[in-house]
Order: sequence, then structure tokens, then C-alpha cells
Amino acid sequence: MSLTLNDIGRIAKLARLELSGPQSERMLGQLNGFFDIVEQMNAVDTTGVEPLAHPTAVIGEVALRLRPDVVSEPNNREANQKSAPAVERGLFLVPKVIE
Repeated sequence: MSLTLNDIGRIAKLARLELSGPQSERMLGQLNGFFDIVEQMNAVDTTGVEPLAHPTAVIGEVALRLRPDVVSEPNNREANQKSAPAVERGLFLVPKVIE
């Protein structure tokens, strides 16, 4: 896929950008370069290659460093809802804004 200067002008108009002549030329080169890279990647045969969940999975097993899922704050729902104008069954009531 290759773009033309007309395509760049149309994209700039849709994006509400004002590009000068040299800027349009530079943008044309950059976008066409990007599409060339995408075409090169699409040309690679990847049949039988498992997708990676994480780039370092090629090196070895990936262990996510997550903190333990423990409660660290007390339940202050009632205290937090005291100043609310309307509460029902632990939920804030708000006026309907979408009909």
C-alpha cells in the first residue's frame, strides 16, 4: 500500500491539521515507510509460531511480580455515605441523566 500527496492532504483535513508542502512530503515518506515495514512483517511466514504473552517469555518462564490481594483499608461505606443526599442499599442515588 502506498499513499499519495492527495491522501496525505485528505488525512490532514480529517485530522484538522494544516501541513505545509515540505511537511506533507515528509509525512508521505514517514507513512509510506511505516506501511513498507508492515508489508515486510506480513510477508514473514508465522505458521506454527506460538504467540508470546510477554516478550521475555522467549528467554524463560515469566513470573509476574504482583502484590498479595489482601484488604488494607477498613470498610467505611456508611461513614463515607453520610454526607450523600440519597443512598439506598449501600449505593449512591443520582438523578437520571439519560432518557
